[in-house]
Amino acid sequence: MLRELDIENVAVIEKANVRFYDGLNVLTGETGAGKSILIDSINAILGNRTTKEIVRSGAPKSVIYASFDDIPSSVTEKLAEQGYDCDGDLVLQREITADGKSSCRINGRPATASTVRELCQDLVNIHGQMDNQELLRQEMHIHVLDRYAEDSELLEAYTGLFRELMGVKKEIDRLSVDDADKETRMDLLRYQIDEISRAELEESEEEELQRRRNLIKNSEKYLDALNEAYSVLNGSDSDNSEGAISRLYSAVSTLEHIQGLSEDMDSCSSKLANVYYELTEISSEIGDQLSRFDFDVNELNSIEERLDLIYRLKRKYGSTIPEILDYLVSAQEELEGIETSDERLEQLRVRFDELKAQTIKAARDLSAERKAAFLRFEAQIKSELEFLNMPSVQFVVNWQQARELTVTGIDIIEFYISANAGEEPRPLTRIASGGELARIMLAIKSVMADRDAIPTLIFDEIDTGVSGTGAQRIGSKLRQTSRDHQIICVTHSAQIAAYAHAQMLIEKSVSDGRTYTSVRTLDDDERIHEIARIISGENITDTALRNASEMLQIAQNT
Repeated sequence: MLRELDIENVAVIEKANVRFYDGLNVLTGETGAGKSILIDSINAILGNRTTKEIVRSGAPKSVIYASFDDIPSSVTEKLAEQGYDCDGDLVLQREITADGKSSCRINGRPATASTVRELCQDLVNIHGQMDNQELLRQEMHIHVLDRYAEDSELLEAYTGLFRELMGVKKEIDRLSVDDADKETRMDLLRYQIDEISRAELEESEEEELQRRRNLIKNSEKYLDALNEAYSVLNGSDSDNSEGAISRLYSAVSTLEHIQGLSEDMDSCSSKLANVYYELTEISSEIGDQLSRFDFDVNELNSIEERLDLIYRLKRKYGSTIPEILDYLVSAQEELEGIETSDERLEQLRVRFDELKAQTIKAARDLSAERKAAFLRFEAQIKSELEFLNMPSVQFVVNWQQARELTVTGIDIIEFYISANAGEEPRPLTRIASGGELARIMLAIKSVMADRDAIPTLIFDEIDTGVSGTGAQRIGSKLRQTSRDHQIICVTHSAQIAAYAHAQMLIEKSVSDGRTYTSVRTLDDDERIHEIARIISGENITDTALRNASEMLQIAQNT
């Protein structure tokens, strides 16, 4: 369960420490006080996407800590698999810098946001106002029923078969072309294979050809430089000049006459001898290059023709020689595939028939599991909605069989509802109001809570569009659900706040031109005052206080 949340420099919150308790925790405060910032902070600590806009203006970074205890076994197992120690408590940390960089830690060790997000799937479930809108998407209804039916193994088996079936179908469609198209494609592939193969390309030859071409084009400059260097080192026959190597040899010989007289000069003599030997070796290499260097105009023409061929092939088959060679392999494989396509096609059709039979059976097994659950699902949702002050409600799971296999099976599921006596149930996606959606979603969450092992459920303004008795029933249902789960709820409803085991007030203030938000846990007297404020607004009357006290007393004794 979520025990503590520490926040630094998140939006208008400079510093805040929030302690959460077992049971129902309610967050209240005036509109704009910063209740949503706490939810954003929890979202961030769970590894969900965030932006640099969350950082308080003028601060270098936001820092969020969250500590959890009573960790589910599914989470501790995932932690162990990822190499994180967990001795019963879990501490998560998230930092977001003003320039948008983000980092996460699990029990002090670095982690990626995706790792944290995966670990926290079985730790916290956040229900926001947008989740209500998910109910307006008919395609989501079947997923709700699957969660209730707990048919994940059957669904996974079916999905695997369906995807394999679609893969085989796609391959059959690719190979099922008419003979004329097939021959045209084969002729093109044969031409391309022949053109590339005849070129006998080598992966690094283009670079070598370009280097050789550049050398030949600059041959005069190249030879002049070599001859000049060789003459400097060895002297010139034309003017009987002495070269550097010869003069250096004389210096080495001279120093050898005083060897042993001075350690410093012995060292210099040795170094000078090494220079002499190195220059002699360099001179030899230059001489070899001069004797070997040879070219003619025909070689340059051949190089230009070869580079032109490579350029033309690159325009057709790839930007580099390795890419051209890869294309050759691909074309050869495709040609072989087409040449043997009739045999391959027959094999695929046999496999398709086998897979289709298996997939249909898996779809029927999945459908049977759904049908075994949906009547119970209807009854439980109806019961929950009646408790939530919808006494005349009819909730129906409309069931149709798809004309063909789909990624979710052979079933088309849509929730129908009638909120008023005497009216036929109609699609939920067309007629549900905001308040009805909120209660339907809470009913679904309550039913699912018995199946989920997630310890902490967070509701962000579950009371949208609901007031009076409806809000009171929502508060009672949240308190009831909190017997098995920790519930954290952001609300504007006095009725819901009264049912909380712990109530936190979020307050906003302005000091020195800056906005600050604080969070504190209320005692009993403060709760009465806050609930009275929600009831009557700024002018809190004695009547409002008495009503708040009575509302709190009734709710706490439930």
